[in-house]
Amino acid sequence: MAAEDDKYPVESGRRRFVKGVVGSAALVGIGTGAAASINSATAPTGAGGGIVQYFGVENIDGPAPRGMPQIPIEIDDEGFVKGVWPEVREVQEQGQTFTVAEMQLGGITYSSEWFQYCGVQTYPGVAPDADQDNFFRYANSSPYEWQQEEVEAGARVNVSDFEDYESWGNGIGESGLGKPALATWRSQDVPPGGTMPVQIIRSTRFEQMAEQGNEWISASTAQGFMANLNKCTHFCCVPGFKALPDSRKFGAANDIYCQCHQSVYDPFSIVELSFVALPRPEDE
Repeated sequence: MAAEDDKYPVESGRRRFVKGVVGSAALVGIGTGAAASINSATAPTGAGGGIVQYFGVENIDGPAPRGMPQIPIEIDDEGFVKGVWPEVREVQEQGQTFTVAEMQLGGITYSSEWFQYCGVQTYPGVAPDADQDNFFRYANSSPYEWQQEEVEAGARVNVSDFEDYESWGNGIGESGLGKPALATWRSQDVPPGGTMPVQIIRSTRFEQMAEQGNEWISASTAQGFMANLNKCTHFCCVPGFKALPDSRKFGAANDIYCQCHQSVYDPFSIVELSFVALPRPEDE
């Protein structure tokens, strides 16, 4: 989706942002490129946020302005699945010291700012140096019968829970396309409203994409597992892959479907995108 369609306040530069009605916050229709030059002249020094390039599941229908950001995956020796958090370090900018989380991965800069939208920028787990272990944990509420019956909410996600991923089906769309779960990430012992929701899918398609030499997929998936921050970029609802029978009505039975306003995302189309990340509150 083009940057000029982004509905969120426009800010520019990783350490610069605009307050009030003057500057780029009042110019959301001009596009991120033009906003960058305007912000450099109108924005006071700030911290966090700005134009960010990222990889995400592509938005293919509905009002969502762009895809949801992907979370790179790694699997430990016991088969527990976790999200990769960027490397934390301190940087000096304009005479001040800032803590950032970013790293080079799959040919792109992977940053914690990928997740700074929809209010998530206020969540404790998005702070670069938050004390979290990065394991995915099963969500309390799940639309998937297998998850309700076979695993406990709060338990760490394990590869062994997905052994039937090549044949799994629930009557919604095609069977064998992939096995999903809803999880949380970097959200242990956080206040209500601060939980980061995650969609996990294990599919042979991701294995094939990695084997075909896709640099980003090879770096960001593991054993067929792919995950994304599960916040619809339209109005921040929580969508789902093969979660709702109603998705059939909108041709989305094999996609990630948001029931609130019928936005649809293709989990098997991982594309490079850009948006304007919001600053974290402690950085303002």
